[in-house]
Amino acid sequence: MKAAVFQGVGQPLVIEERPEPSPGPDEVVIKVGRAGICGSDLHMTSEPGTTILAGAIIGHELAGEVVALGKGVTSLRIGDRVAPLPFVGCGRCAACGDGRPHHCAQARIDVVTGFAQYSRVGANDCVVLPPELSDEDGALIEPLAVGLQGVRKAQMQIGCRALVLGAGPIGLASAFWARRLGASRVVVAAHSRRRERFAYELGATHFIAQSELADPAAAINDALGGPPEVVFEAVGQPGAIGKAMEYVAPRGVIIGLGFTTGSDVYSCSIALMKEVRLWFSMVYEKRDFQYTAEVMAAGERAPRAMITDTVSLEEMPAKFESLRGHSADCKVMVSPWGSN
Repeated sequence: MKAAVFQGVGQPLVIEERPEPSPGPDEVVIKVGRAGICGSDLHMTSEPGTTILAGAIIGHELAGEVVALGKGVTSLRIGDRVAPLPFVGCGRCAACGDGRPHHCAQARIDVVTGFAQYSRVGANDCVVLPPELSDEDGALIEPLAVGLQGVRKAQMQIGCRALVLGAGPIGLASAFWARRLGASRVVVAAHSRRRERFAYELGATHFIAQSELADPAAAINDALGGPPEVVFEAVGQPGAIGKAMEYVAPRGVIIGLGFTTGSDVYSCSIALMKEVRLWFSMVYEKRDFQYTAEVMAAGERAPRAMITDTVSLEEMPAKFESLRGHSADCKVMVSPWGSN
């Protein structure tokens, strides 16, 4: 099979021929139909100390068709179209039974290879796609599920005021679910206006470009009708949690969704005086995948607005490198079998 292979920091991915994977017990092999490029893919291939090993194949936002069943698999059939969680757990522990394979002591992520024509995935970790959904829809489920779990953890009250910091796919997913699940007003705040239209298409009621304002907090409060009761931090850079604490209302909630590998510093006094509740959210549970698939199958098409380009596997390395700068793209999909 063809696969996009990591060569090392500072080097582009290279398309290579690799052996097709075989499923282990409780695993299946899928023919990858679509795979989305995530910001964490860029981090994992660029930041010293967090990079994957040379020779690895990545890609964790994927959907495809089951083409081989491992020993013991009875929940799936050949031909099923699925969106897999990108963690292969043991399938028998409490975490796996609860739909949290990333908390399994035996969890593996190295076998999931979205940027290839085939991938091994855990049978217990797959959600069967309703017939109404395309492979592109299926590959969107993963980033949407990240936002859904964050919104669930916020335990928002109906009619609350919500702020999303960051307009990447995770920030946009958070805005989508916050608006859908009860927030009366949702402000998306980002450094620039590059993704303003995506924010509005996914449900934001207001958009604020922080670099254009002397006092972003005042603009946020004006748009919301008061300070935000919930802040979703989806920037993933040092200082973002501190900004969220400045913006949030007294006794407000901050959900940490951004991922930064560096240390961060924020004012404990502000957090204390405001009695802030800070809760970090790591990916999702299987039920987040299932609910996202159901919502999209019921006719919700707004998330598709995030998809700005689809490239073939051969075109992917150049496109991947272009995303390291200030790209106009939002979500790029990879089609391992061709760009159509």
